[in-house]
Amino acid sequence: MSSALANLTYSSPIAERAAKQGWIKWAIAVTVALGAILEVIDMSIVNVALPHMQGNLGATLAEIGWVITGYSMANVVIIPLTAWLDERFGRKSYFIFSLIAFTLASILCGLATNLPMLIFARVLQGLGGGSMLGKAQSILFQTFSKAEQGAAQAAFGLSVIMGPAIGPTLGGYLTDALNWRWIFFINIPFGILAVILAMTFLPEDDPHRRQRATIDWTGIALMTAGLASLQVILEEGQQDDWFESRFICTMAVTSLVSLITFVWWELRVEHPAVDLRVLRYQSVAAGSAYSVILGAGLYGALFAIPIFAQNNLRFTAMQTGELLIPSAIASGVAMIITGKLINRVGPRVLIAAGSLTTAGVMFSLATINPDTSATELFWPLVFRGLGSAMMFLPLSIATLGSLPKNEVPAASGFYNLTRQLGGSFGIAVLTTMLSRREATHRAALVERVSPLNYEAMHRVEALTGFFQKLGSSAHDAKFRAFSAIDQILTGQAALKAFDDLFTYVGIAFVVTLPLILLLGRGGNQAATAEAH
Repeated sequence: MSSALANLTYSSPIAERAAKQGWIKWAIAVTVALGAILEVIDMSIVNVALPHMQGNLGATLAEIGWVITGYSMANVVIIPLTAWLDERFGRKSYFIFSLIAFTLASILCGLATNLPMLIFARVLQGLGGGSMLGKAQSILFQTFSKAEQGAAQAAFGLSVIMGPAIGPTLGGYLTDALNWRWIFFINIPFGILAVILAMTFLPEDDPHRRQRATIDWTGIALMTAGLASLQVILEEGQQDDWFESRFICTMAVTSLVSLITFVWWELRVEHPAVDLRVLRYQSVAAGSAYSVILGAGLYGALFAIPIFAQNNLRFTAMQTGELLIPSAIASGVAMIITGKLINRVGPRVLIAAGSLTTAGVMFSLATINPDTSATELFWPLVFRGLGSAMMFLPLSIATLGSLPKNEVPAASGFYNLTRQLGGSFGIAVLTTMLSRREATHRAALVERVSPLNYEAMHRVEALTGFFQKLGSSAHDAKFRAFSAIDQILTGQAALKAFDDLFTYVGIAFVVTLPLILLLGRGGNQAATAEAH
């Protein structure tokens, strides 16, 4: 592999020297990992700043949510197209274009003077960012030999796993210290650095390998309509009361019809925009299916922890971000260790261990109560980080590592899409579940507050007496007592809903373990041959 990289053409003397000395592949890894982490951080960095944007731009809560929806929608549309765009425009050219587009869109986001301008800029940012995420992993698989894939994918995995933890912390700090616009401006220096690194170290594109076939406009249009509508459903469904909303029903029909037609069309056209034929590989089909579970667990469960911290522990956005830092550090350490272990024990063993670890963490979090503190969340979050890393890296290797190298870009795009959709699906389902389970538990608890329940009435009388001692009249004291009981019931119902949520996620990781048996072992004979 090193000799193959040395024979490629580079645009800079530094890269040529790096290729001869054998470290060019690590320069490429750093370059693409930087692009990936920029994209992943921007998925979550905006969340903590939404209230500030809402006030500054005069938007409603429903309207400001489109700042996130627009970005996610653009992501899921562009990720599966990265392989086709790579073949058409060249790997280096397209990656640099994506970096520049992402950086310029970040500037536009920071300069936005109204909500439509910000949403438009976020869509552009999502189109550029999604391309970087999809390309980063395929470039690493095409650059490193089989024996080195563990370490290479660890660099990529660090970006994807640590990004969701770094984003809220960084966003909270920038918003508090400066203002919300700086969560976008912070991308400028790193974006410029990534462009310089890509221009310096990525090998030049071979013009003879660029595809000049007819553009599959029909496939692109069907996929865009289907995935964009699906993402809107997942992002906006809970807020619009799901299928009680005509808008959500329209999106559902559009998504279903478009995606079914898209699959039919792509399997019959000679030059498809998205090559679904890669699903003929069992490892890709099984890995993509399990990636949905991983995405739901990785992003869905991570989304629930900040809500619990802010609503129940009364944490600020900054404190909530700091709560997630140990998990991010644990992920980083585990990613490095996993990269070294994967060739010894195989990816499937590590995925199973990571799944069981994550399930154990979820069952542990299901025991949270009103007395749970940030200190008691430390170890569960650390082990969550370890479990996620043990699954993420080996799953990538098991899914893509045994494929012919010319199939990796298409398979990588589809695999990353399933993880992205899994995250959106997980957040949508868990948000709905949290709301509905809280209502169910509250109704059950309210039934116990009746004149027939001695303990409840005794508590009401005790609180009434307490408020009377503070100077309230008998009527006001009774009203304040019931209000206090109502707050207690709401808090208890929320805690029970969180307990249910974590339990269900843990069960999902356990029941999907058999899928691991369908995964590949990650061996790439072609890569091994090239290494020698």
